[in-house]
Amino acid sequence: MIKKRFGNRVRELRMQANLSQEKFSLLIDMDRTYLASVENGKRNISLKNIAKIAEGFHITIEELFKGI
Repeated sequence: MIKKRFGNRVRELRMQANLSQEKFSLLIDMDRTYLASVENGKRNISLKNIAKIAEGFHITIEELFKGI
């Protein structure tokens, strides 16, 4: 359940930033298919990749988890 909620949060922030999966994955140096599986709640994502996502949105990890 947490993986799905986290994925939804990432998708929401990405869409608010008006970025495609392709553009955002390039920005954070992450494979697009990996990002897609995160957004779909199918990945048990590492702390390193959580930090990359937060940095890509220019927010803290705490802010990334807000509302989850």
